[in-house]
Amino acid sequence: MAETAQEILKMIEDQNIELIDLKFVDLYGIWQHCTFHKSLIEEESFLNSGGVAFDGSSIRGWKAINSSDMAMVPDPTTAWMDPFMEVPTLSMVCTIVDPRTGQMYERDPRSIAQKAVDYLISTGIGDKVFCGPEPEFFIFDHVRYGQEGHTGYYAVDSSEGAWNSGNSDASGNLGFKISKKRGYFPTAPSDMLQDIRTEMLLTMAKCGVPIEKHHHEVAAGGQCELGIRYSDLVHAADYVMTYKYVVKNVARKHGKTATFMPKPIHDDNGSGMHSHISIWKDGQPLFAGDQYAGLSQMALHFIGGLIRHAPSLLAFTNPSVNSYKRLVPGFEAPVNLAYSAGNRSASIRIPLSGSNPKAKRLEFRCPDASSNPYLTFAAMLCAGLDGIKNQIDPGEPLDVDIYEMSKEELAKVPKAPASLAEALANLERDHEFLTAGGVFPEDFIYNWIAMKIEGEVKPISKLPTPYEFELYYDC
Repeated sequence: MAETAQEILKMIEDQNIELIDLKFVDLYGIWQHCTFHKSLIEEESFLNSGGVAFDGSSIRGWKAINSSDMAMVPDPTTAWMDPFMEVPTLSMVCTIVDPRTGQMYERDPRSIAQKAVDYLISTGIGDKVFCGPEPEFFIFDHVRYGQEGHTGYYAVDSSEGAWNSGNSDASGNLGFKISKKRGYFPTAPSDMLQDIRTEMLLTMAKCGVPIEKHHHEVAAGGQCELGIRYSDLVHAADYVMTYKYVVKNVARKHGKTATFMPKPIHDDNGSGMHSHISIWKDGQPLFAGDQYAGLSQMALHFIGGLIRHAPSLLAFTNPSVNSYKRLVPGFEAPVNLAYSAGNRSASIRIPLSGSNPKAKRLEFRCPDASSNPYLTFAAMLCAGLDGIKNQIDPGEPLDVDIYEMSKEELAKVPKAPASLAEALANLERDHEFLTAGGVFPEDFIYNWIAMKIEGEVKPISKLPTPYEFELYYDC
């Protein structure tokens, strides 16, 4: 992996690379890109005082047209040859700067992630934060959807779904369908996606993502997960973006479609993005200790911050209306704002990582991959740091079988928000932990709330659904 601008420029020259594709993330967590001829990339392109100019006025939630000139600054450590482009093309991930000031653009999610790390360092608490995301997704053979004033519909299909067990077509039906909640994890022929997942995993490795494993996930109809190793916060978010890019493009190559939508199938498990996190200083892990489950007191305070701020934190970690179709009891969903060493229905799990202190970490189970990973990891860090600074007590762990708890006992356990609207209302009331250290500008937060309410919450609240016709048409 290249580390410097000089190494990148030498690679371009030595390998006669003609095209450089610069990618950056928008507020919604979608990669945008522009492809430049190599003659436009020079050493100054890698400096905040230089960069590569572009028009930011058409990026959702960004600059107005009267102040739209922006600059992309590529990170040389993110360089890889794009495996989906016919002409050899070097890809790099960029941060966005305002060319008027040379400062990181305040609405650029990657810049916010870097500011979160800078804030950690400024506190003296630690100098590095590691994140280990686990995005889940579905691979479908077919999808169709539409919404107009007089009609609305969606349909997804997977050849391995149990709903196809009665199908009869020219290619024949050979059985071996996966039933609801039975996808973790049978071998072939029930698992029809082994080879495509292998290709996805190995392609990610070629793109610089540190890979571990792959497997089928719990839900029927093609739910999968590719395992990647932890990394520092900003690069972990970069890897999530590469992960999604590779998964979608390999699926398309095979005539299939992949989605990270949290709940595309009713009455089966949804897709999350469980996110592991730990803080280090001077090369030493700070979350290992002699407290509950081998944690340090610092780690417990970090948990306290996550739990206290989770009702507003979820506005970033679970930012879609569909996110809250996943966060319902009964589908391994982390709806309980509590921590536990072995309870997957708790929102925070302490993995049983053995005696190695370097492996001690927390797993926040609420996030899903509809989120922007830069904002998700930055917000998680800010919440945890607030817990450490204010020594927030996380309470007692939830080391019981949730399904055996009485209603009275369950009522004492705080719950995750039930809707995006609720999470956004919580964010409006509780966001000082995000603005501390200048990580999330106040303007960014209010812009996010308005963008989500006007663009998602209000429109969806007015749309009738097919199930409403089933319930009410004959009223």
